[in-house]
Amino acid sequence: MFTGLIQSLGTIKPLGGDSWQITCLPQSPELIMQDLACGDSIAVDGVCLTVEEILSSGFIATASPETLRRTTLGKEESDQKYVNLEASLRVGSKIGGHFVMGHVDGTGRMQAVQQTATSWEMTFIAESAIARYIVPKGSIAVNGISLTVAEYEPELSQFKVAVIPVTYAETNLRYLRVGSLVNLEGDILGKYVEKLLYPGKQHTASDASFDEITPAFLGEHGYL
Repeated sequence: MFTGLIQSLGTIKPLGGDSWQITCLPQSPELIMQDLACGDSIAVDGVCLTVEEILSSGFIATASPETLRRTTLGKEESDQKYVNLEASLRVGSKIGGHFVMGHVDGTGRMQAVQQTATSWEMTFIAESAIARYIVPKGSIAVNGISLTVAEYEPELSQFKVAVIPVTYAETNLRYLRVGSLVNLEGDILGKYVEKLLYPGKQHTASDASFDEITPAFLGEHGYL
């Protein structure tokens, strides 16, 4: 489990097959490398990967076929050069973001970015299977970064976030351009609510019943 507060930037290089080499940038490698052990979990652009071999300034991990299918790691069109890194949450650690599982739901694309006086406003479009978990003022992980949904347009599966300067400067969001692929993970709370409302039912992205899960619906059933 993670919090969505990025600790370091790194680079990622495929080694063939399903193996990847992740190297921390020299600015702050100690936040990831200190006490790093084989078997530890590291979020790489929001993807929970297991450390299999430790290198001098990074590590090697394997991505499963399911991970490759759902994330930017398996997309040849991905233009990612730098990846966000976060070590797993330790007991007693501060939780400044939200509970991020590292289980990416799918990918999205950046639609627009605009600098304001206090932040960068970024607009993304999400796959429909992810969009159902997006709510205004709720949490979402974009490339592993805990962000708050400022606006959401359900008919377009589109949402906007405001990125503060420190987050923009210390993550790979500053390298994104219009059309860039990103990893998206919806808030785990929404998934549990969905399961409680529809126990035992296997849903698909096109299931019309998801239209029933609205803020008004949740309020009527005591969730808001």
